Amino acid sequence: MVGAILAGALLLVWPAFINGYPLIFSDTGAFLAQTVEPLMIWDKPWIYGPFAWAFHQHLSLWGTVAAQGLICSHLIWVLARVLGRATAIRHLGICAALAAFTAAPWSAAMVMPDILTPVAILCAALLGWGWSALSRVERIWLCVLGVIATASHLSNLPVIFALVVLAVLLRLGWRGCARVALPLAGAVALLLVTNLVGHGRFSVSPYGSTFLLARLVADGPAARTIAARCPEVGWYLCAFSGRLPTNSDVFLWVPDSPVNRAPDGTSIFLGGRELAPEASIIIAETLRHEFPAVAADALRNFVRQLRRSQIGDTLTRHDVGVGVRPVLAKGFPAEELARFDSSLQMADELKPLARRLVPLHSLALLVAAGFALLAWRRAHLAHNARALGLLLCILVGLTGNALATGALSMPHHRYQARVVWLLPLAAMLFWRLPQPGEEQP
Repeated sequence: MVGAILAGALLLVWPAFINGYPLIFSDTGAFLAQTVEPLMIWDKPWIYGPFAWAFHQHLSLWGTVAAQGLICSHLIWVLARVLGRATAIRHLGICAALAAFTAAPWSAAMVMPDILTPVAILCAALLGWGWSALSRVERIWLCVLGVIATASHLSNLPVIFALVVLAVLLRLGWRGCARVALPLAGAVALLLVTNLVGHGRFSVSPYGSTFLLARLVADGPAARTIAARCPEVGWYLCAFSGRLPTNSDVFLWVPDSPVNRAPDGTSIFLGGRELAPEASIIIAETLRHEFPAVAADALRNFVRQLRRSQIGDTLTRHDVGVGVRPVLAKGFPAEELARFDSSLQMADELKPLARRLVPLHSLALLVAAGFALLAWRRAHLAHNARALGLLLCILVGLTGNALATGALSMPHHRYQARVVWLLPLAAMLFWRLPQPGEEQP
């Protein structure tokens, strides 16, 4: 078992070996700064940075990637064992298939909280529907891991909440529903405490209103609210009425955006944080007067996000940006910085390799969708409540992630790519579940 899990972990982070270094994204620098500086980042929970630090210890990011591969491999093993399908050969076959035909290794090999979203989904699902098949140590581990994974990205909160709703609808019982809700409840508590300590605000997301405002401005409803209420209300954004960005990323991050530069050209330090109180007021006003339009836009963005799940939008030197290298130089050994500089990603040679795999990934998703439907039918016919609940958790997790990221942020391929590999995993594990009269394979 141990050997199979270790080998599976290596398979699930293979892009890091090809790259010569763990995969990096521009936000990686901020998460590393959470422990290198140390610094409480206004727009990111103080969760993934300490999680990554537990394994890299300011020595090498290979430790974090190794841990992420091990966590994923172990969860796949536990899921297979709960279903009665765990063998070393099968586990290696599943991990190899995920490595070759899905986006899983491209998330697991990246020093970002992306891979913790499917981890949170699997933890909540196993706690709810696999509890009786878990050892005491496994139950504790899944609770702790589920809390950290759920808290690592704010979009995970509505995803796990959707699984709690699913548990209620499937009549799992109050104990089962409570177990599914454990990662969510623990994550909320963890976020409240860390934000109180770090920001002095007892809030799950002290400045999250700025992100939602960016989405509503880009879609149009909030821009119309500003145009209708200004200049009488005296909002800061009144100065930009009629020329607000129609792209939420531009609104939030471009140095010359209204968030980061005042009308007189003065740069605003931590502009997103400073705008948050006004953002809350504008959001409330917009929802009061344009809720149908907001709901329609959210649905449209949800559909757009469902269709975006390819790898490649995080793999260039441009995607890394300029903020990661200074943090590595400050907090890590010189050899680590040299490995980062010599990676394929920093030479802009990684994305062309990755893009060759996109057709295989797309084909695998199409095939997996058919087998997942077959798995649902067989689980229903077999009256296998455990398998049905676990499978539905995965499907709800996929759609919930698309709704949370598409509607509340902006559709990006990496948001759905981080979880879409759960569909092929479900197809491989669930499609041969027994029907009445058959023996468990």
